[in-house]
Amino acid sequence: MSTLPSKAEILEWLSGHPTLNSKRDIAKAFGIKGAARIDLKRTLKELEAEGHLEKRHKTYRDPDRLPPVSVLQVKAPDENGDIFAKPLEWHGEGVEPTVLVVLRATDPALGQGDRILARLQVVHEEDHNYEARLIRRIGLSPLKVVGIFRKTAEGGRILPIDKGSDKEWIVGPDATGGAKEGELVEAEQAGPKGRMGMPKARIVMRLGDPSEPKAVSLIAIHQHGIPDDFPPEVLAEADAMKPAGLKGRTDLRDTPLVTIDPSDARDHDDAVFAEPDEDPKNPGGHVLWVAIADVAHYVTPGSELDREAKKRGNSSYFPDRVVPMLPDRLSGDLCSLHEGVPRACLAVRMVIDAEGNKKSHKFMRGLMRSPASLNYQEVQAAQDGAANDKTGPLLEPVIRPLYAAYAALKAARERRQPLDLDLPERKVVLGEDGTVTSVNFVDRLDAHKLIEEFMILANVAAAETLVAKRTPLLFRVHEEPPADKMESLRDTAEAAGLTLAKGQVLKTAHLNKLLHDAAGREESELINLATLRSMTQAYYSPKNFGHFGLALQNYAHFTSPIRRYSDLIVHRGLISAHGWGDDGLSEADIDRLEQTAQHISDTERRSMMAERDTNDRYLAAYLSDRIGAEFGGRISGIAKFGVFVKLDETGADGLVPIRNLGNEYFHFDRDAGTLMGADTGVIIGLGQRVRVRLTEAAPVTGGIGLEILEIENEAMPKGRGSTRPARGRGKGKPGGPPRRKENVAKKKDAKTKRKVTRQRTTKR
Repeated sequence: MSTLPSKAEILEWLSGHPTLNSKRDIAKAFGIKGAARIDLKRTLKELEAEGHLEKRHKTYRDPDRLPPVSVLQVKAPDENGDIFAKPLEWHGEGVEPTVLVVLRATDPALGQGDRILARLQVVHEEDHNYEARLIRRIGLSPLKVVGIFRKTAEGGRILPIDKGSDKEWIVGPDATGGAKEGELVEAEQAGPKGRMGMPKARIVMRLGDPSEPKAVSLIAIHQHGIPDDFPPEVLAEADAMKPAGLKGRTDLRDTPLVTIDPSDARDHDDAVFAEPDEDPKNPGGHVLWVAIADVAHYVTPGSELDREAKKRGNSSYFPDRVVPMLPDRLSGDLCSLHEGVPRACLAVRMVIDAEGNKKSHKFMRGLMRSPASLNYQEVQAAQDGAANDKTGPLLEPVIRPLYAAYAALKAARERRQPLDLDLPERKVVLGEDGTVTSVNFVDRLDAHKLIEEFMILANVAAAETLVAKRTPLLFRVHEEPPADKMESLRDTAEAAGLTLAKGQVLKTAHLNKLLHDAAGREESELINLATLRSMTQAYYSPKNFGHFGLALQNYAHFTSPIRRYSDLIVHRGLISAHGWGDDGLSEADIDRLEQTAQHISDTERRSMMAERDTNDRYLAAYLSDRIGAEFGGRISGIAKFGVFVKLDETGADGLVPIRNLGNEYFHFDRDAGTLMGADTGVIIGLGQRVRVRLTEAAPVTGGIGLEILEIENEAMPKGRGSTRPARGRGKGKPGGPPRRKENVAKKKDAKTKRKVTRQRTTKR
């Protein structure tokens, strides 16, 4: 090659040849010899300085790609039995890549926490970006398990409470920790495997009777490693705090900022007020106030409180308890905007026009005193003409202006077209003894939507201010869905007789049209679920990639610093940007923003999984005395091992194991998301209506087992008696599916499958 390649050509070549990444490899690929190597070296250094390449020893690689040989930490198997791993050498921007570990028959078994050296290959699958082949295991971390202790003559055993886990752990006589028969315990691995290949364990904590209602959330807390006890030094620091005074603050005590929360709210960290704008240049406009508890005043960088809050990342909410990010002295007292009590706050005054467009905003560090702590139901009732003694005096000066401002914001929202999913929320209601009394739908009142719109606008104002002042912050990022997921959603829509436009830049308005077209139809819930599943997961990042779901370019979390560490970082940024004190962003905060973003994104996901598992266990307990009962539902998931069904009555998700589907072999099509009966040709797909029988409900694990009786109002066919293929047998041989049926199934392309599914779903 006579001329030096461009930077783009070098990057493209490295992308396609991840293992040939030394300067010598690059020079050889482009035919660069002699003095031209000096120019190549200079170009590579420029690419490194610009952040496009990262030099590792004597090789170059894209920092947004993992090295071809990497150290990984093994995660627990997922519901399909697949093993994923965390890449410990990830230094790129954005979301950490997902790595699937592909084991050979000769590879040793891997457990959660194992560290391995693996060779990686880039793939473009729906649920992972890399596939890893084991080179060797290089280290072990002690595994932990939560389970039921069964006493034996030689010590005991632990039966894990994880759904789908049948692996027992052996406990030696000197490692029981005094646990009693049938007690719920937490244990950790204690040495190599014992008899029959079962791992040895040492009990580290006794959690009590697993049948007690309080054990439900305790299981999830310990299983997911959520810290639920504050260290003494953290509590001591919180207890020593005194209420903030007026010095250096704007006096907002005469502004009627009210809190509006659920009736069972444990804290009040945001307050609102609105009034007509008297500026003649803004006819029909409004002035909106949002005040948020000034947590940064009490939780300062580098303090014990700060370290513990960052470690937790966020509060975790369960039906019977809250595991808070901050001790109660702060979350329930000094940082809670209680009625009639002076409280430190960060407030923003926003001006909108008659159409709901924000014209200006201004932040201030203030001292407020809320005239009332209200709940959503009483505020809505007052607006609808049924005010009580508390809301009556506030109706005209406070509540009516709030709804008037909301009407303008609602009009702006409709123009902006954020994603408008319609997925009813269910709430587990507990009795005084902690048992489930009912599972109710949560009403979405205008009062809820009012607060939501006020908070979104305040979050936008915070992000815009910090961007304008060039102050570091953590953005709330929601990237647009990948093309392959959009194609799957498009297939689902087509199967339901609907259309999702293609060949254009995707906007939330396109998805909203699909959701609107599906409204009122049998397929509405299916389309809403499929749209939700096509979305990427939101996360925190110091880089701004926008918020696709809200259709906003600048968005940061500002409104809940009591329960989210991300909001505390944003508060500190505002304090630094305005010069309000020395408790703003520290140099350490700024230097570690990337790591903080990754950590709190992880803790958020951890809490979501723990909260979901807790609800699953409560729902299983609620259904446990109704074994044999029949329920209506809809297919919500398809896997190679069975079918998931969401029950109409409770919203609980149950599993129909593949063995319970009938006496025939079922072909699993991952791309189409279907199971097809080899004998009957029946196709089972997402969104189909079913009638099921409850066969199992295990409160300790949260597992719910079902059997399908009817599918799309027709009896579930049972097949002629063919069985699943025996392991190691060839296709078409005894024990396998009929060869003719299998070949016919293979010849059906995706379009044909969609037509078959659509024909079945139109038989209603």
